[in-house]
Amino acid sequence: MKKISVYTAASIVIANMIGTGVFTSIGFQLNAIQNTWSILSLWAIGGLLSLFGAFAYAELGTHYKESGGDYIYLSRIFHPVLGYLSAWAGLTVGFSAPVALAAMAFTHYLSPVLGLSANHQSMAVGIVLLIGLLHSFTIKHSSRLQNISTLMKIGFIFILILIGWWYAAPTANALQWNNHWQKEMVQPGFAVSMVYVAFAYTGWNAAAYVVDEIENPHMSLPRALIGSTLFVTVVYILFQYVLLKHAAVAALKGREEVTFIAFNNILGTTGGKWVSAFIAIQLIATISSYLWVGPRVTWALAQENKLWRPVATKNKNGIPVAAVWLHVVIAIVLLLTGSFEKVLLYAGFILQLMATLTVATSLFTTPKPHPTFKSPLKPFLQIIFLLFNAWVLVFTLMDKPVESMTGIGILLAGLVLYFFDAPYKSQQKEATESQLPQ
Repeated sequence: MKKISVYTAASIVIANMIGTGVFTSIGFQLNAIQNTWSILSLWAIGGLLSLFGAFAYAELGTHYKESGGDYIYLSRIFHPVLGYLSAWAGLTVGFSAPVALAAMAFTHYLSPVLGLSANHQSMAVGIVLLIGLLHSFTIKHSSRLQNISTLMKIGFIFILILIGWWYAAPTANALQWNNHWQKEMVQPGFAVSMVYVAFAYTGWNAAAYVVDEIENPHMSLPRALIGSTLFVTVVYILFQYVLLKHAAVAALKGREEVTFIAFNNILGTTGGKWVSAFIAIQLIATISSYLWVGPRVTWALAQENKLWRPVATKNKNGIPVAAVWLHVVIAIVLLLTGSFEKVLLYAGFILQLMATLTVATSLFTTPKPHPTFKSPLKPFLQIIFLLFNAWVLVFTLMDKPVESMTGIGILLAGLVLYFFDAPYKSQQKEATESQLPQ
């Protein structure tokens, strides 16, 4: 099977990270916090925590060198039930929900340009089906799609940042440089806003899920994870500043299409429509990256659990086609049945929880001799990551109980399924042991 380069691995990470969150989250954050220092701090803290997490995943990925990410690490270090739950969460929400959200945003941004209703769901379904099809052939096809779409994404967001910095701010804008941040940063709303940020940063660990498809993973994986996370952090902070600079709080607050609002103020109606069109186009890279990574986790689950065996197959080119299409179907169900903000919140809660558990596994691994990556300042950075994430999860549970309990309910459903699957696993283990020489 053809391996992917460090550049393709990095493009998977960048495309996973730069998706719907960076273009939509600030409107929801402004419901709770409005000081510019507070908002930019959110994105800086999110980037720093993602970097700490990237260190841990680079160590774990080069230690195990198996595709599957959280499923592999949690199963091998803690207990198979945690690995099972992480894969279940990834299948039902973690990887499928970002595809659904990106498809919703794709439709929301492109429909006005084409003169269609913003709720034109057939367009969202169509783009998910098309990208699922393109990921069903070879690694070469997937690499080309990912590299080209990610380059377009990077170029586009850089152009937006340059335009936003170049044009003068209107009199009425959302920039508030006062000391109110000192109060905002200790309120529950700040912690809840971190869920939106955490969702926007989701994907900093993406390359670890496909590690056995990467050339020279002991070098390429750390470079892809760490370099991409640092790059995206800088981009995110600059972009949020641009949005706040070019629109008032009242115009942005509670709105999903915040990027269109800000750039409509800069470029006028026609220019705003072009920006909307390009936002939609760059989301292709996001959908592509999640439909690449997610099925590899599901495939790893299917290898070791009989109930999932129908999706354990690969085509002659090493593509887990059945798993790809399972994710496509679930993403379509989510986009047809869920609202944007609710899906974002319960998906963000679950992803935050599973990443927290996985980073915890790195505290119990001893890196193998070279060429395994060793996380710097271990275990201090991991402990900071775990404590901060626990704080965010607790406050999210308190402030958004319905969405949080939805996420927990999804995990409980996976737990029931695991114990239903357990007898099959026991039978499989007994059959294997009976074949061993006595």
